[in-house]
Amino acid sequence: VQLQASGGGLVQAGGSLRLSCAASGRTFKTNVMGWFRQAPGKEREFVGYIRWNGASYADSVKDRFSVSIDNAKNTVYLQMTSLKSEDTAVYYCAASLRNGGRWVNDYEYWGQGTLVTVSS
Repeated sequence: VQLQASGGGLVQAGGSLRLSCAASGRTFKTNVMGWFRQAPGKEREFVGYIRWNGASYADSVKDRFSVSIDNAKNTVYLQMTSLKSEDTAVYYCAASLRNGGRWVNDYEYWGQGTLVTVSS
């Protein structure tokens, strides 16, 4: 599975941005698609994931971010609203052929990351 993330950029605090992650390859074997982020000097952290029975989010983004998937386009999206300066990070999409989850090691495939910068 190959993943290509896009859509990052500079946005003002309070604004919105939508990230995309296009998947190719053995996408039919993918069970869970996730989003993580990594701020400078920090570890990569869970943002949200989507699987067949719904989505789950980190408390820090719940009610502001949402993950959706377009199976026809093999693309997963991360809609971000009410952005804050602390959301500034490189955002990564990830795919799991197993059960996925909230940890980096739950995912076997990763995209290259896209930078989101929120100015205050």
